[in-house]
Amino acid sequence: MLKKLTSIILCAVLLTASAISLSSCGGSEKSESGGTDYNLTEKIKDGTILHCFCWDFKTIENSLEDIAAAGYSTIQTSPVNECLEGENGGMSIYSDGYGKWYYHYQPTDYTIGNYQLGTRDEFKSMCKKADKLGIKVIVDVVANHTTPTTGSINKKLLDAVGGIDNLFHQNNSMDISDYSNRLQCTTYKMGGLPDINTENKKYQDYIIKFLNDCIDCGADGFRYDAAKHIGLSDDPKDPKSKKNNFWDRVTTEIHNAKNIFNYGEVLQGGGDRIEDYIKKMGACTASSFGGTLRNAVMTNNLDSELLSDLRVGPKENCVTWVESHDNYINDGNWQAMGDEDVLTGWAVIAAKAKGTPLFFDRPLGSSIDDQWGDMNRIGASGDMFYKDKRVVALNFFRNAMTGEGENLINPDDDTSALQICRGKKGAVIINTNKDLKVDFETDLADGTYVDRVDGKTEYTVKDGKLTSDKEIPEYTVVVLYNEGYKEYAPVASVKVSDKTKFTYDKKTLSVKLEAKNTASATYSVNDKKAKDYKNGDKIILNGKDAVDGVITLTLKGKSSAGKSSYMKYYFKNTSGLGASSNRNLAAGDKFTLKKPSGWGDTIYAYVYGDGAQEAEWPGNKMKKLGSDKYEYKCKYEWENSYVIFSDGKTQYPGENEQGLPLEKDKEYAIP
Repeated sequence: MLKKLTSIILCAVLLTASAISLSSCGGSEKSESGGTDYNLTEKIKDGTILHCFCWDFKTIENSLEDIAAAGYSTIQTSPVNECLEGENGGMSIYSDGYGKWYYHYQPTDYTIGNYQLGTRDEFKSMCKKADKLGIKVIVDVVANHTTPTTGSINKKLLDAVGGIDNLFHQNNSMDISDYSNRLQCTTYKMGGLPDINTENKKYQDYIIKFLNDCIDCGADGFRYDAAKHIGLSDDPKDPKSKKNNFWDRVTTEIHNAKNIFNYGEVLQGGGDRIEDYIKKMGACTASSFGGTLRNAVMTNNLDSELLSDLRVGPKENCVTWVESHDNYINDGNWQAMGDEDVLTGWAVIAAKAKGTPLFFDRPLGSSIDDQWGDMNRIGASGDMFYKDKRVVALNFFRNAMTGEGENLINPDDDTSALQICRGKKGAVIINTNKDLKVDFETDLADGTYVDRVDGKTEYTVKDGKLTSDKEIPEYTVVVLYNEGYKEYAPVASVKVSDKTKFTYDKKTLSVKLEAKNTASATYSVNDKKAKDYKNGDKIILNGKDAVDGVITLTLKGKSSAGKSSYMKYYFKNTSGLGASSNRNLAAGDKFTLKKPSGWGDTIYAYVYGDGAQEAEWPGNKMKKLGSDKYEYKCKYEWENSYVIFSDGKTQYPGENEQGLPLEKDKEYAIP
């Protein structure tokens, strides 16, 4: 008897921080180093990280020049592992029945490539281009748990670890009730997600192989999801485990281990052992500091003492953030903090020497009134605020300050303003309240400085006193440094008008295109031949061109200096116009199955959808074409429906699981 899958939710909960005010896009580049011409740091820890949340590999690759020009030395991907294809493979970041971001946090195997982000070859190509530009790549690794839809776990993984019973901890059926209890924390189920027996040597071998493949393809580091739920060597052991040595192995037995940047998601509070995780892994998330920072921003209390300590122990090796993806999604932070708040927080962590700051790129078009944005699409790049000119100025300031210490000062003891000095070389001033008179002490060397944000306001330092003829307005960031600063040609920018709506129910939609600082700009609809456009041009999207209700629009631009810019948009047409995909089958359409090893010679296909089916369980017999190939011809018309295969004894997918998406002319292969 066939049952439909009941999806669950999931994922690791992180922490975050917050920020201040500002506007548009801008960029910069770098001196010759490592074959690049962007001003990026050699080491991940010294620069900034852009979290390309839900961007696919092709989008990241095409956006890498934009990212480098914005001063990010590193990008972090969403999980690259094979994952559960939830909700018919829907590609919404979050929409009931049409897809969710958290399915890529539900591994079914540890191989590179999934339906949300792309293939292994696309990942490898992305890493290759990143390397040419001097950008490092961090991969988000989900090693603690699998999908709760255990019937979808790849047979290769099960065989490698010795079967499904050996894949999970003995206590896996029990939910964590006390996070300070380390046995519960590291071996019990969290949030309905089955807890992997990470002490199983065969599993360790399997995931090390996956990590090495990532490294061989070009990865430079790993972020370990739910790291505190994987035991340290002296933690209590699962009853069927002999020793906890997961971290010992995955940090030392991987390729190029000494140069790989590892950090773990360790949420503080209740037996987190963060100092021990930092000692073992190299770095962890500074979740407590994130909470402090968000509160400081929202209350305009930038107390220097409050923001000096990262609260992770004496080593202070950590990744800081204003917000993480989990914090944005699960804690309501998307409503509490707007872009200006995020900027204030970013100014603090980007200017500080301690910690490595990560910028979470929110979904395109999201706001405090709209969590997901009108486009709401996995694969697309996120909001363009990641390259706001003030964010960019802060990124390049940090890159230029490598090796300099930090000193946090409240000007004239005013905690609504904060000056972060990096040695005598540079300073960032953040003002969150009334206009700030510039006549206060600083660590900057004597000289004249120009604000690197507005490019014109001058500041003078003499005998340790900073002065200016102009006050600093409220909700403003000022960036001051001379040594290491370099002027660059304006960066190209291509985009659609900010007023554009990405969902429409009419036959056509007029879209205004923008192009700034471009020597050339092109657009392409549904990846067809590109056409030139200029700033302000309007094009018409026709609903009849939609495929499964979606039209893609790709914009590309080049500056006079030859630097590229890229954006790809997805427009949803709800009028019912356009072509359908292979998910829509007519009577007589066919598909085939390659019979799995060990199955009998009589194979059934159970085709169903919307409460109907072609035949009672186990379905209709398939026609045998050869020794292991079987064919099925549909009796009725089907739209967005499913199929389950069986030989009368064994079925795939398993009992109580949703069938495979029904596709015309597809040859199915059961793992």
